[in-house]
Amino acid sequence: MSSAPRSERNVAIPVLTAERPVIWPPRVRTTLSNGLEVVLVESHTIPKFTGELFFRSGNAVAAASAPGLADMTATVVRTGTMARSSRQIEEDLRRMGADLSSGAGADNSAISFAGLVDFSNDLLGLVSELAQQASFPAQEFERERRQLLEGLKIQRTTPGFLGSERLRRVLFGAHPYGTISPSEAQAEGYRLEQLKDFYRQHYRPGNALLVLVGDFSPRAMHAQIAELFGSWAAGPVEEAPNPALPELHGRKVYLVHLPGAVQAQVLVGNRAITRKHPDWLPLTLANSIYGGAFNSRLVMNIREEKGYTYSPRSGAHPLRQHGYFSIGAAVRNDVVGATLKEIFYEIDRMRSTPVGEEELADARNYLSGIFSLGLATQDGLAGQLATATLERLPDDYLETYRERILKLTATDVLNAAQKYFDSANAQIVIVGDRAQIEEQAAQFGPPDVYDAQGNRI
Repeated sequence: MSSAPRSERNVAIPVLTAERPVIWPPRVRTTLSNGLEVVLVESHTIPKFTGELFFRSGNAVAAASAPGLADMTATVVRTGTMARSSRQIEEDLRRMGADLSSGAGADNSAISFAGLVDFSNDLLGLVSELAQQASFPAQEFERERRQLLEGLKIQRTTPGFLGSERLRRVLFGAHPYGTISPSEAQAEGYRLEQLKDFYRQHYRPGNALLVLVGDFSPRAMHAQIAELFGSWAAGPVEEAPNPALPELHGRKVYLVHLPGAVQAQVLVGNRAITRKHPDWLPLTLANSIYGGAFNSRLVMNIREEKGYTYSPRSGAHPLRQHGYFSIGAAVRNDVVGATLKEIFYEIDRMRSTPVGEEELADARNYLSGIFSLGLATQDGLAGQLATATLERLPDDYLETYRERILKLTATDVLNAAQKYFDSANAQIVIVGDRAQIEEQAAQFGPPDVYDAQGNRI
């Protein structure tokens, strides 16, 4: 046996093998007579099924009158039906060995659930009740509102939230996407009848998509669905407004004053594109190289080399009507200016110099790999199918995703960076103690200063 130290031995690194093809399970897409879209996928790995019932209406629909109303409605929907109390729902879920949750984002509301296939009819029956016969108990509404108010108070002390709130307001202005959360006063103003109205107007089968993945026969599952959801009354649904966006010319700095903060939250952003845009995959790849992966340029620069932050990150965010690109990092107060300098250095490098072939190949393989991993579970597969269907993407969007990613070139990445990493018109938001960071912020332009409640100082 060799006595050479481990560090001196020659260790052969395994060669990457050819990428395995993704074997797509059979799926069936149908639409009930009342307009409910249904996507069914067989997955016989475990005796369970996972489902999501989506509604194409989220917080953006009611943002002008009641921000966050869709989320509050979805939360209270789960607390009772005409036939079951909140306690009865919990007992029934335990009996079935099932999980069920509800919530809403900017563009969609959803009821998510999972359970054993032996209880599929019972669980789908509960979901059908929630979608059609929610009772909105007054005491549950008040309890959920109290919890929301406590959460809103905590948000106002959280740099990450305050930064995101200000950036979205800057990028989208009076558009519904410019509001990510209600104020305490707005939440106090919620009335139970508002939730019921939202439910009646938007929880409609023609506005809904039901995705199920699991250990079932599509024909038998479709029969269950038709029986449980077929009599659901159809009706028209109002779409979210889409007002004009603010014009953004040149870099601008916004400082949110959080007295006593021991570190600062730095964000940089600009408007971008939605998932339906033909440049979406090139932008996704450019983002991965810039700051969207753990070995990205931004991470290597301001985390590994400079030690400014633990977890810098960039992201391309596709909403239904518009999209945006953002960069974020929590840093020490004394390196706010230096962090911004490196953020823009890496942006401008992406915009001016084609990426090398090795770095490009690594990023393509990374995106292809995580896409494949995301399909390995029922939940992951359901999520991918839901996204493609909700956004009306091409029928072969998921099947061809890896192939299209792997074909992207350095020129594609350079073009995407030049179009969507808008260095010249980037909006800068910094959250922290004004006395500690204002001088550094001013290096990038005279800052507009706000308090934690969103009031200009």
